[in-house]
Amino acid sequence: MKKFIIGIDVSKEKLDSCFLHESKVVEESIVENNTDSIKKWLNKFIKDKRIQKEEMLICAEYTGQYTYPLSCVCNEFSIDLWLENPAQIKYSSGVQRGKNDKLDARKIACYAQRYIDRAVLFSLPDKVLMTLKQLISERDLYVADKSKYHAQLTDQKRFMDKEIYKNKEKRLKTLIFELNKTIDQIDRQIKDLIDSDDNLREQHKILCSVDGVGERIAVKMIVETNAFKSFTDARKFCCHAGVAPFTYTSGTSVHSRNKVSNRADKSIKSLLHMAALSAIKIDGELRKYYLRKVEEGKNKMSVINAVRAKIIYRMFAVIKNNRQYEKNYEYALV
Repeated sequence: MKKFIIGIDVSKEKLDSCFLHESKVVEESIVENNTDSIKKWLNKFIKDKRIQKEEMLICAEYTGQYTYPLSCVCNEFSIDLWLENPAQIKYSSGVQRGKNDKLDARKIACYAQRYIDRAVLFSLPDKVLMTLKQLISERDLYVADKSKYHAQLTDQKRFMDKEIYKNKEKRLKTLIFELNKTIDQIDRQIKDLIDSDDNLREQHKILCSVDGVGERIAVKMIVETNAFKSFTDARKFCCHAGVAPFTYTSGTSVHSRNKVSNRADKSIKSLLHMAALSAIKIDGELRKYYLRKVEEGKNKMSVINAVRAKIIYRMFAVIKNNRQYEKNYEYALV
C-alpha cells in the first residue's frame, strides 16, 4: 500500500514536487533537475518523514530526456516511478484556470492518488537500447539539416547572381559532405551496437525479412518497443503509431468517416509510410492487396494506411514466433 504519493512537474532546470499523505498535502518543494540534487532531496525527505521506500510512489509527466535524472535516481533507490502521458493528466483533471509549476505538481499528485490502480511503473531500458535511441535522434537531426542544405542548392540557383551562387554552392557542398560522413559514422555505430547483442541482432534480422521493412525501420521498431517488451500487442502499437482508425460520431448530427488520430508518434509513422510504399512495389501479397482494394474504389491513402497496419502485425507476429517471415507460408494440419 502506497502511503505517500509524490507528484512532480518536470522542467529543464528544476522539479516542482507535491507530497500527499492520506489526500493531504504534506510538503511542497523545488529541487534542481540533476541526479545529485534529487538524491539529497529524496534522502532528506525519507529521513525526516521516517518512511520506507516501498511506501512511496512518484508520478511525473513524461517529458522526454528531462525525466532522465529522476529515472536514474528512482532506479538506484528502488522507488516506484510512474511516468504518465501529459495529455492523460490534463484531460482527466477538469477545467483549470491559470497555470504554474506548483499547481501542476499538485494536480499530478492528485491524479496519481485517484488513478493509482492504473499505474504503469517505469523501468530504464538497458544501456544498448538507450544508446540506440540517442543515436537515432542524432541521426535524424543531421538528415534534416542535410535536406535543408540540399533544398538551398536546388531552389535558389535561378534567383541569384551566378558568382554569389557559386560561392554558396561550394560552402553548402562542404557541409553536406561532412554531414554524410557523420551520418555514415552513426550508421556504423548503430550496426555495431545491434551486432553486439545476440537478442537485438536476431530481432533485427527477423524484422528485415518482412516485405517493406529495411534496416532503419527495424532499428526504430526495436527502440520504440523496448525490444518488444513495452509493446506486445500489435493493435496497441498501431494506436501509438497513428495507424489505427477510430470512429467519430455523436448523436444524430456528427457522423464522420473513420480516421486515424493525430495523437501519434510521427517519426515511426513516417517510416511505416515509406515501408508501405516500398511493400506495394514488391511483387507479393501486399501489392496484390493494394491493387485489389484500389480497383474496388477504395481511397488510395486509406489502403496504404491498411498496408502500414499489416506490416506492423507481421512484424509483431514474426517476433512472437521467433522466425523469419515466409512469403509462401502454407498451414499444414498435423
